[in-house]
Amino acid sequence: MSANGRYLRIAAGLVVIAALIAIPANFNRYGLFILSQWAVMTIAAMGLNLTLGYAGQVSLAQGAFVGVGAYASAILTTHGWPLPAALGVSILTSFIIGWLLGYPALRVQHHYLAFVTLAFSTLAFLVFRNESWLTGGIYGISNIPRPHIFGFATNKPLPFYYLCLGSLAIVSLAVWWLIRSPWGRAFMSLRENPLRAQSLGVDTRRYTLMAFAIGSALGGVAGGLYAPLTQYIDPVPFNLSLSLDLLMMVIVGGSGFFFGPFLGAMIAVLLPEWLRFTQGYYLMLYAIAVIVLLIWSPTGILGILDRFLANRRTKTASALRAVAKSRLETVQ
Repeated sequence: MSANGRYLRIAAGLVVIAALIAIPANFNRYGLFILSQWAVMTIAAMGLNLTLGYAGQVSLAQGAFVGVGAYASAILTTHGWPLPAALGVSILTSFIIGWLLGYPALRVQHHYLAFVTLAFSTLAFLVFRNESWLTGGIYGISNIPRPHIFGFATNKPLPFYYLCLGSLAIVSLAVWWLIRSPWGRAFMSLRENPLRAQSLGVDTRRYTLMAFAIGSALGGVAGGLYAPLTQYIDPVPFNLSLSLDLLMMVIVGGSGFFFGPFLGAMIAVLLPEWLRFTQGYYLMLYAIAVIVLLIWSPTGILGILDRFLANRRTKTASALRAVAKSRLETVQ
């Protein structure tokens, strides 16, 4: 990448960050809730993108880990725990369960692994619904408090939105570092060719487990923020449909691309709201838009951009070769 291109990307990123900070200050309560939900779902989708997009391990259980994090956060904060401590428990619990769930991935792959994670998602939903002594059952948990961060209350929509946005920024930096570290390269080797990775000395067993565990932990982070965002949780939001929505976010945005979850969550969370002016047709139009996109570009939105940039680089290289050849012929 040229220096100009790098500076252009940095400038564009700074503009987006400034917009996310400044523009929502004029939004109403519902608009801030939707943007906060986008930030939370982006964190969960980033975890699934790490497991699926980078490590190549199919999972239909990410929604269940969001539920684990949400219930852990709700139970602890309603009993007087501060949110940072409750988030730590949510992350640790999701990490341990994700590590254990990774063991079937050592023996089965592809759609078989999808069925295993689907079974776990169903099991988690049944626990949320039936173990009323812990989760409140179908009545759920209400009056979930919002925290005070460094002495500032976040009980109003705008401060809590900034809390969600700040959490997204921290998670993004951590994932950015991870995928560019030796661990990230090991995850990508699992996706491309596990046998070759093993022959090169990559401990495929350990990295498969780590891919599940870290991705699940990010689901726990999202759940830990989702509980105080809604201030009420019950089992319904954490059924299989949430896992499918998160899977769609990753695929629509671009599986294996860092910014794929950001765009995918924007499509899944914001597009239905933007289409509400069509009244009863907005869900149909949303579904049609997603279907057309995936037919046209199975690699998602960023896949389109990646192909465009690849074609542009190819044309530029061909033009440079043609110029060099003509100069060589002139010299001769």
